[in-house]
Amino acid sequence: MGFVELLLIAVSMSMDAFAVSICKGLSVRRAEAKHALKVGLWFGGFQGLMPVIGFALTSIFAGYIESVSAYIAFALLVFIGGNMIREALGREEEEIDDSFSFRTMLTLAVATSIDALAVGVTLNLQGANILVAAPLIALTTGVLSPIGLKVGNVFGAKYKSKAELAGGVVLVGLGVKFLLEGLGVL
Repeated sequence: MGFVELLLIAVSMSMDAFAVSICKGLSVRRAEAKHALKVGLWFGGFQGLMPVIGFALTSIFAGYIESVSAYIAFALLVFIGGNMIREALGREEEEIDDSFSFRTMLTLAVATSIDALAVGVTLNLQGANILVAAPLIALTTGVLSPIGLKVGNVFGAKYKSKAELAGGVVLVGLGVKFLLEGLGVL
């Protein structure tokens, strides 16, 4: 897996945190530097940690799943991407309060990074270097989340669904690419 693919995954994975950051920006009267630092560290940290956990778990069972790794990668990425697309196109609005407390941020960080656990599985199956991938995902999310906070605070919810939709489409596309590579088509 090349750097461009890792970067696409990193940006796509950060879109959930970006969308939640937009909502957090909507919830506060004035987005302050401390808010930006909190969303960047919480979301970036968890988005970087979860792929490592998924990668490690896959390493334990690698012997059992090597022959079907392309199919697993395809299924996981299409599932994650499909969910992001469904959420982006859905009319359901999330209720997010203006709290930046430990409990609130922990809950949001875990909720937005669960998908990253499955991506860690995919990264392992595709032979990615987790020592490059995890920090790249963490850094990308850590940078984009404060931007989302500011966007939400200034512009409102206009870009939330577009961000999720774009992230979902990229993940589905990568899943299809991995499947075609596994089938020997690419």
